[in-house]
Formats: sequence, structure tokens, C-alpha cells
Amino acid sequence: MTVQGLTTTEAPFIENAQRNGELFIQQPYELYSDENQDTWQRLYRLIHPKWERYAAAEFLAGVEKLRLGPDAIPRLEDINRFLDPLSGFSARAVSGYVPAYIFFDCLRQRAFPTTITIRSGKRLEYLPEPDIFHDVAGHVPMHTDRKFADILVRFGEVARRAAARSREMEAVDGSDDKQDRLNAVRNTIKAMARFFWFTVEFGIMRQGRDIKVYGSGLLSSAGEIEYSIESADVQRYPLQLEWVINQYFEIDHYQPLLFVADSYEHVFDLVEQLETWMDAGRLDNVAPGEPHINEEDLKSFLAAGIEAKQQPVPQPT
Repeated sequence: MTVQGLTTTEAPFIENAQRNGELFIQQPYELYSDENQDTWQRLYRLIHPKWERYAAAEFLAGVEKLRLGPDAIPRLEDINRFLDPLSGFSARAVSGYVPAYIFFDCLRQRAFPTTITIRSGKRLEYLPEPDIFHDVAGHVPMHTDRKFADILVRFGEVARRAAARSREMEAVDGSDDKQDRLNAVRNTIKAMARFFWFTVEFGIMRQGRDIKVYGSGLLSSAGEIEYSIESADVQRYPLQLEWVINQYFEIDHYQPLLFVADSYEHVFDLVEQLETWMDAGRLDNVAPGEPHINEEDLKSFLAAGIEAKQQPVPQPT
């Protein structure tokens, strides 16, 4: 009998879910093959020594709190049992690509869209698509830290404000005005994506006399985590909002440019500043270049803008 497996780009379960329009799914743990489990074990054992040397203290603490280990792919229900009391966050299984606004709004609601497939054992070091090792071993340990979790929630709130603003900007008439509005929304999404990339995904931070890694893209790459700190080929500059939102990035190679945060409070303050700049129109025309904002991402913000105008933002209880 052939085991289906949940290998990235080779999983019939995921293909069926996508074909049926199912974005949020359950983790069918019984479908993981022996090869899938072996890939997790090899990845974990390869990167764990690098975590001990280069990862931020909060990440290392998160690994312990979640009881992550090399033995088996984690069950999301177990992850959430430990995670929820710490920060209110949960890992929520998805079938693949999540449009930008939906992704950010999940963060606002303290839910992290989590890929359940795992890369092929033949491609341990690099994978352009997210997988469960990237999402659970790279992202989720940081979610145990309340300061970092609050950054994600605040970022989601900024996305909600961006969606509402897209509706407020809607032109009464005139195709030129409409195109200007759409371009402004695209640029705002681009600025947000760049900020997220250079902080949550590829962030490094001063901790004492050292620079440590807190970005998931680095924390899930045994090669790049060391490269980001040790290589003389990496440019490392202080994290500043005007630089980050105007800096394009490419995903198919190690990053040549990283930004160093002073603290999690520093990153949180910049998210606040991001919203202020957005309301002032300073994100409407950022520097060109990657990432490309596809139509699904654009539509997700525009659709949310209509909803935001129809419904008031719920107040905390």
C-alpha cells in the first residue's frame, strides 16, 4: 500500500482541499509518511546547534515551552495546548497560499496560518514555499513571547486600517482616480510586506553585545542562520522604517542585506509609525521592485475595505 504523504507540492490531500476551495483545514496527521518524519528529524538535528549559537533568547525559550524536539513532526493541537496560555496565539492549519489581508487579519486575531506539508528530504536546505518546519520550528516559538506576539497583533491591526483606508480613498468617478487609488493600495501592501519580511521573516536584533536572530526565515535555515551573523558579505544596518519600506527583496537566495533592531519594543514602535505614515499617505508611492503584489492580495484588501466600512471595528472586551 502506498502512503500518500504530505510532501510539499506532492500531497493529494492538499490538492483536493485547494480544489474544493478549503483554505482552513485540519492537520491529517496520519498522512505523514516515514519519509516526512525522517525529513523533520534531519532538519531539526541539523539546525538545533545553530539555534543555540545564533537564535534570540526568546526563541530558545519558546522551543522549550512548546516542547519541540527532533523525534516527530509536531501535532498542531499539542502546539496550541502549550501556546494559547502563553500569548493567546494558535497555529491554524491552511491548505496553501493565504491572500495577504486574510493572513494579516489572522494575526490580528492571534491565529497563525500554518502550512502542514513538509519539504522533500532531497531539499533540506532551501525551499521557496513555506512548509511546516518553517512555520512551526521557525515562526511559532517566537509566538510564545508576549512582546513579539503583540507586534504581530498590532501589524494585523495596521492591515485592517489599510483595508479601511482603501475604501475611504475610493474615487467618486473617473478612471484615472480609480487607478491612482489602486496603485496606492498596491504600494501600501508592498510597504507592509517589506516591513514584515525584514522583521518577522528575516529580522536580527542586538541582545547585549551580540546580534541574534529572531526572523523565521533565518531560524528555519541551517545555512542562512549562520550566514546572516557571520558572513562578511551581508550588509547589516540599523532598522529604520524609511529604509525598510523602500527596500526590495528576492526570495531565491541568501539575503545580502539585513536590518538590526534594538529590541522588540523598537519593532513595535515602528509598526505604530507604519500606521501613522500610511494615514499620512507616505506609503502610497514606495520604491519599485519586489515583492510583486498579485491580484489576489489586492482583492483581499479591497474586499476587506468594503466590509470594514459596513461594520465597525470591534472593541476589546
